[in-house]
Amino acid sequence: MLTNRIAKLFSGLLITTVTALPFAALAAVEALQPEDDHGGTAREIVGKLEMLHYNKLKVGDEMSGELWDAYIDALDPTRSYFLASDIAEFRQWHDRLDDQLRAGQVVAGFDIYNRYRLRLSDRLENTLSQLEKGLPQFDFTRDENLLLDREESTWPASISEADDLWRKRLKSSVLNLRLTGKTDEEIQDLLTRRYQGQLKRINQQSSDDVFELYMNSLTRLYDPHSNYLSPRSLENFNMSMSLSLEGIGAVLQMEDEYTKVARLVAGGPADRTGKVKPNDKIVAVGQDKEGEMVDVVGWRLDDVVDLIRGSAGTYVRLETIPAGGDGSHRTILIKRSKVKLEDQAAKKATFEFSDGKETFKIGVINLPTFYIDFEAYRRRDPNYKSTTRDVARLLDELKEEGVDGIILDLRNNGGGSLQEATMLTDLFIDQGPVVQIRHANEQISRHNRSRSRAMYRGPLMVLINRLSASASEIFAGAIQDYNRGLVVGNQSFGKGTVQTMAPLKEGQLKITQSKFYRVSGDSTQHAGVTPDIPMPQLIDAESVGESAYDTALPWDRIHAVPHAKYFNLKDLLPDLVSKHNQRTAADPDFVFLRDQFRLESERADRKFVSLNELTREQERENLNQQMLVMENRRRTAKGLEPYENFEAYEKSESEDTATIGGPVEIKLENDPILNEAGYIMADFIGLSEKITKTPPQVANF
Repeated sequence: MLTNRIAKLFSGLLITTVTALPFAALAAVEALQPEDDHGGTAREIVGKLEMLHYNKLKVGDEMSGELWDAYIDALDPTRSYFLASDIAEFRQWHDRLDDQLRAGQVVAGFDIYNRYRLRLSDRLENTLSQLEKGLPQFDFTRDENLLLDREESTWPASISEADDLWRKRLKSSVLNLRLTGKTDEEIQDLLTRRYQGQLKRINQQSSDDVFELYMNSLTRLYDPHSNYLSPRSLENFNMSMSLSLEGIGAVLQMEDEYTKVARLVAGGPADRTGKVKPNDKIVAVGQDKEGEMVDVVGWRLDDVVDLIRGSAGTYVRLETIPAGGDGSHRTILIKRSKVKLEDQAAKKATFEFSDGKETFKIGVINLPTFYIDFEAYRRRDPNYKSTTRDVARLLDELKEEGVDGIILDLRNNGGGSLQEATMLTDLFIDQGPVVQIRHANEQISRHNRSRSRAMYRGPLMVLINRLSASASEIFAGAIQDYNRGLVVGNQSFGKGTVQTMAPLKEGQLKITQSKFYRVSGDSTQHAGVTPDIPMPQLIDAESVGESAYDTALPWDRIHAVPHAKYFNLKDLLPDLVSKHNQRTAADPDFVFLRDQFRLESERADRKFVSLNELTREQERENLNQQMLVMENRRRTAKGLEPYENFEAYEKSESEDTATIGGPVEIKLENDPILNEAGYIMADFIGLSEKITKTPPQVANF
């Protein structure tokens, strides 16, 4: 599972630290001290968390220990900087941090941070001195391994043990770059500049950075979506929420020393390339089409964002390590632009599918987000754009085209306006509740209701995946609870909480105050929405989704509310699932998707990585061969010419890497999930005579 550090959207990257006392060079690292306003802000944060947060937790002795663990983990998640003696020394504060915070004291947080800052400075100085000796010092014929996940490891017991750990880390970095085709001279230069840059940024750390990290270690004990924003982070947050923000349309976060893609903004420049994916790691950024690539490993998150952000119409290049790959790098050219509302607007298309007896015309509506043009709405512009207005128009057009059923595609839809999710549901059901909201004071609101007669009453399917979140889950959950249509795809994200901004004297506190519940009484939090018919898993649910966060609020349920049951869909599911399984068991695309996910899962489960160059090259060759066999098996089964070798396959995959893209179109080509959803819908319509066609009945509870 991901740890809390995955949620460090606004924290500095792991370039702060601590000192090996025997080295005189460490004295140059000046200790950071709390500012005068930090104590008062800490008391404010504690007070607001205890008073306003949905999770009723008190900052006491138990939480003090949890904060101690979380803060040390935030600083040193790989247990590579602190020594065991440091940890033993820090235990004096294990049960006292709560008392200090209530008294407005944050000295312990700064003392731990300063030790970490010194240790990291020591490590970087030592690593740079090793690089000065040249790369031939490394024996890549030696059979040794590097542990990939050190979360459960012990801290080094001595400087010599830490030296050996960092020797392996440096050796691994060199080997990784060798396998990308870089020369030893290029590698030495790149790594020297990387570590020099990190060392420089250590000295640029401010007291506000330390305080923010310490406070966020506290807020995320309540839940992963609550966090403290310093004045600087608040400015970046407001900029990211502004309609005038220009960039690539991606939400980034820190994981260890890497900047990682958390999610893409639907319809944004990065999304339109089709080459940037969640969990990709960004290792370098270049300006324009040919500018120098700047290595950003170990950078602060906001510094990386500043490098990527730019004026609309300009270009940026990202060098990434694709998630689930073999560690090779990919360079992607993106044209910066403002994410326009029309790029995120609902779109439609029609396709024909057969159930083996009859051909049906199926309408597909793709909805990337739940949007509304608030500015035009406030101006009372009668033509303001919104999700519901656009989908209503598309429904009218599809009905005129004589469609037999409709698929609403909410894959990768991360949410948006709750009001729009409610109003969209109103297009498909008659009057009734859509979602329940329980607040921190335990009051339950049921004001979000469908208030009109349904606009569309025909066969309906909602397509979701692991990145369908929040408002998407509210809509899909309501359709499922009302038995109004089928929900197909993968378990959704599980984001079932609501945050609000609470002002502080310095900065602001984003705090979770409410929780969503379906009309059935089930929470969408943590568990998300489970599809009626599952599709092959494309995203690892253990690393992406609410359940991946250590401190995510749990799933629970409250009382259901009376709501209609439209059709007896459960009677149809056995036949639909049977037909789906028969169709996809040997389908080339589905066989490929299942094999691809299995292969990626096996690689993700690795405990160690070899530091033997021949072993790594053989592993890479084996992986490439497996990928080629999988792809050629798919192509042969579909009557396509197989690739002669992996190089030809790789070239075909990267030919359009620099594509700038345009408006997202709905296509069945290269989308086997949507294609199969169409066949399920055809089966659904063909079996519709079995559906109970009585007026909606209120369920009994």
